[in-house]
Amino acid sequence: MTEPNQTVPTGANLPAVIGQDDASNRVTRAILDFISHIPDSKVHSKDDPEAEAKRLAKRAAQRAAITAGTLALPPGPLGWLTILPELISIWKIQAQLVSDIAAAYGRHAELGREQMLWCLFRHTSAQAFRDLVVRLGDRLIFRRVSYSVIERVAKQIGVKVTQRALGEGLSRWMPVIGAIGVGGYAYYDTRQVAATTIAMLKSEIGTAEDHDTPIQATAQEVPATRPH
Repeated sequence: MTEPNQTVPTGANLPAVIGQDDASNRVTRAILDFISHIPDSKVHSKDDPEAEAKRLAKRAAQRAAITAGTLALPPGPLGWLTILPELISIWKIQAQLVSDIAAAYGRHAELGREQMLWCLFRHTSAQAFRDLVVRLGDRLIFRRVSYSVIERVAKQIGVKVTQRALGEGLSRWMPVIGAIGVGGYAYYDTRQVAATTIAMLKSEIGTAEDHDTPIQATAQEVPATRPH
């Protein structure tokens, strides 16, 4: 519960430091910085990569839950200031997870910024990837696009992430309960990242240049992934 004299902020009186437009821009910039580097992995190719991927996913999800829950503990206005650091900390865990799962499948070399963006955020905003990734039969086709297109996709994702983060931010006025909820979502979110990555690596991955003939016309909708 909130303290007797404590006011829970609403959309009209959110602290200026996390105004939605400003927060969305910061998140977008963080996403663009994040996908520019693919983490190295110490994981070796496995005979049963899916079993290894699930083991890695469980461990990463637990780390993400603890990290997010801990950062969500500061109450009131201090809690708002942890939102972006929390997101970046979780993305680091998730990006390493994507890298490790790809290494377990022996396909680390196939990871690029488009694949990393897809694995980390496809479940957050599938619509943002409409012109970037499509499925043709058993193949996932990633269009190699300009930075401006990647920036546009990242902005759409940034808006979605920010809306969710600011909604979660209200829970920071209830520190213990809020931390449990934020940690639980981080666990779920990380399992979704793992599910998307596994599904991608079980498919054949192809690429198409941005100037190629549009591929949407023959594309099938990519089904939603579910956590394992």
